[in-house]
Amino acid sequence: MAGLDWIVICLYFVLIGWIAWWYGRHQKDSVDYFLAGRNAGWVVIGASIFTSNIGSEHIVGLAGQGAATGMAMGHWELHAWCLIVLAGLFVPFYYKTGVQTIPEFLERRFSARTRWILSCVSLVAYVFTKVSVTVYAGAIVFQALLPDTFGSPQNAFWVGAFFTVIVTGVYTVFGGMRAIMNTATPQAVIILFGSFLITAIGLSKLGGGAGVFAGWEELVATCKTNAANFALWRPLGSPFDPDGFPWLGILIASPIVGLWYWCTDQYIVQRALSAKDMTTARRGPLFGGLLKIWPVLIFLVPGMIGWALHQKGIIQLPLKAGTMAIDGDQVFPSLVKLLLPAGIRGLIVACLLAALMSSLASLFNSSASLFTVDIYEKLRPGQSERHLLNVGRIATATVVVLGLFWIPVMAKISGGGLYQYLQSVQGYLAPPITAVFFLGLFWKRINSTGATWGLAGGFALGMAKLTIQAFYGKGKLESPYVLAQIGNFNFLYATGVLFVASALIMIVASLMTAPPPEEKIRGLTYGSIHKEAAAEIRASWDGWNKLMVGIILTAMAALYLYFSFWLN
Repeated sequence: MAGLDWIVICLYFVLIGWIAWWYGRHQKDSVDYFLAGRNAGWVVIGASIFTSNIGSEHIVGLAGQGAATGMAMGHWELHAWCLIVLAGLFVPFYYKTGVQTIPEFLERRFSARTRWILSCVSLVAYVFTKVSVTVYAGAIVFQALLPDTFGSPQNAFWVGAFFTVIVTGVYTVFGGMRAIMNTATPQAVIILFGSFLITAIGLSKLGGGAGVFAGWEELVATCKTNAANFALWRPLGSPFDPDGFPWLGILIASPIVGLWYWCTDQYIVQRALSAKDMTTARRGPLFGGLLKIWPVLIFLVPGMIGWALHQKGIIQLPLKAGTMAIDGDQVFPSLVKLLLPAGIRGLIVACLLAALMSSLASLFNSSASLFTVDIYEKLRPGQSERHLLNVGRIATATVVVLGLFWIPVMAKISGGGLYQYLQSVQGYLAPPITAVFFLGLFWKRINSTGATWGLAGGFALGMAKLTIQAFYGKGKLESPYVLAQIGNFNFLYATGVLFVASALIMIVASLMTAPPPEEKIRGLTYGSIHKEAAAEIRASWDGWNKLMVGIILTAMAALYLYFSFWLN
């Protein structure tokens, strides 16, 4: 890192700190802190959705997956269509009910028990997956770029982890949702520009200086030599291959995880809830969908570029200890270090810090809102808005501390690749939540008993699979045979099994008990809300929203069509 790099990074932190201070002065109540006063515009909402999703684990982890497995994990980044579902189907329910959190909506549809279950599981999931994975990815960048600055690469890892978490926590605690959303637009610009830049430079190097298009042709030709490992669609293989990416499993698991994450997760939906009106609340996610089209090209492709440069001997990527396999999680920081000049390198590091801080800030704020609104207010009702605002800040600080304590564990459980680890764990958490929301919206017969049993049963089964997988299976304990087979059962198929099991539990438990009263579900199921507010909902789906939908679907179809046949 040269002096110019440090100047760029320092300027970035000064800007972020000033924004947090400025907006932190205007926090008046909990709605202001958690939902930016419900006055956000659609550009800010869409940019915030994008930057909340694209954390350092995406930039670092996706590049690693690109180098290790090609386009296999690309399906999880081709989820822009899920934001159409959020805008078209879910936003009217959430926005019309005026809820601050997604578990609060679940309580109105079902019961307080379902709200508690979802809130508690969401908080645990945030701390032990999203915080740890995001911080670990950011620390890897420090370790790769500043290996000797703090005495050793290991010291650089811990300094990077603690520094980014603490700085992000401070500006989230004081700035709240206003600071997060108003830093989102410049962060989105930095992330997109920086990633486009490293993709273009990498392709130019691969093409021998003949330009980006020559580099792309060379990338395709190089990947064709190992087409089986870089294709978008893979053979079915055995369902007990834990490392496989069978096409049927992807078609099952990817939509389940995508619809949970983009349509029902507080972490993402909280941005839409901050809109000033329903038209804006629907347009914001669609703008986020337009931005979501790009990650495959600017985060996954650089990993494949790094692999191709390594194969041709142009650069040397780090290898996993004791093997000849590329260490995927080191690919992106290595490209930054080996390919970019001073100043530009600092800009890319600022890009990574922008992704890390935006993602963490959104996570900290969402966790605080879940605790304050869904747990604390239930235990101590009738508190003043000022009191709730302070509780929200304390809860944010608590999540920061818990994230710091979990960092050492994350260093030991990312062996299969950071991004793949994240998606497999989410595949065990998502099915019951996806099932309860879709069944609850489309079938009024589902009652609180069914929702409670389905959520609790689905989570229990998912955690059982995750626990068994951690100890039994390929390369671990292989006896008893039954537990080893459960451990080996592919995570993609397991996601589908968990979804079906959760849905069946909900249906059976609901049919065995009394149906919910009509007044309980009025405005909370697909038919009832459209009868009551059809005119307003139709008016909010205007021409601009329809145009965005058309652009998203066209772009998605083009990407799927091209990458389905790009190595043939």
